[in-house]
Amino acid sequence: MTDPIADYLTRLRNAIMAKHKVVEVPASNLKKEITKILFDKGYVLNYKFIEEGPQGTIKIALKYDSETKVSAIQNLTRVSRPGLRKYTGYKDMPRVINGLGIAILSTSKGVMTDKEAAELKIGGEVLCYVY
Repeated sequence: MTDPIADYLTRLRNAIMAKHKVVEVPASNLKKEITKILFDKGYVLNYKFIEEGPQGTIKIALKYDSETKVSAIQNLTRVSRPGLRKYTGYKDMPRVINGLGIAILSTSKGVMTDKEAAELKIGGEVLCYVY
């Protein structure tokens, strides 16, 4: 697999479109950090890391509105990819839907949101946009 982050986002996107409650994704440290951010920001209901087999898996419980059955995640977009990396400094941090969404960055201090990176005044590779 050439782009495991794109695969992770596609699995989430497909599970949301099919209205699944839970999705399982092969684990990696980067995917675990992205999952923690999605949980902290309220985009997923819950998650569980299963250390089974050589790689392990991540079980993610998706979050839907109880009345309208609309997912908390409207869009997942991969920004930086293996063929074309996208980097940003803290001064020109991308704004996702005028600050309503989040951009997830991989920085020298770890994986974090665009707002956290701007507070710490560090830039990094823009992994994806979530809203």
